Amino acid sequence: MKLIIITRPTFFVEEDKILSILFDEGLDNLHLKKPDTLPLYSERLLSLLPEHSARHTTVHDHYYLKNEYGLAGIHLDDEHAPIPEGYRGKVSRTCTSTAAIKDARKSAEYVFLQTDYSLLRRSDRYGEELVNTLRTARKQGIIDKKVYACGGISLEIIPTLKSIGFGGIVVGEDLWNKFDIHGEQDFKPILEHFKKLNKAIK
Repeated sequence: MKLIIITRPTFFVEEDKILSILFDEGLDNLHLKKPDTLPLYSERLLSLLPEHSARHTTVHDHYYLKNEYGLAGIHLDDEHAPIPEGYRGKVSRTCTSTAAIKDARKSAEYVFLQTDYSLLRRSDRYGEELVNTLRTARKQGIIDKKVYACGGISLEIIPTLKSIGFGGIVVGEDLWNKFDIHGEQDFKPILEHFKKLNKAIK
């Protein structure tokens, strides 16, 4: 099972330092997603990261950055969005339903299946319905090693997602909530949580 870390939607002062530490600790796949922001801020962030991080970074916006910085690829957040004209390279894509995955996979290295996976922490019918839907999709061959769970992912539900058969998970808030961007300087909690996530997917 693979671990993808997706950035906070906004920039913050210590971001390059934290990401550099995570790359040094083995971060293999970072998704840079900063909607509605100027490209120069993404350029600045990328220029501050370790050189080896480029081949492990995928962009959701400002696709020219892929070639400019030698990045791993681009990500399309719309399951119906066309690949940019003339683009040559790796593509990943977000789908919001299992029905969309089959077509999306034809032109994608891997696919995010976006839903609220925090429901898996519940023992009521909502949690049970989601588990049953996902297990059915697995039996139908829809969910496999090229499909990553995205949305509401936390450390506690990784075993369930692993048992269902996802190829990876996309973690955002569960990691970034370990650091207060408004007044904290200690990166240890976020680093320790990253290590726990890495251990859980093994």
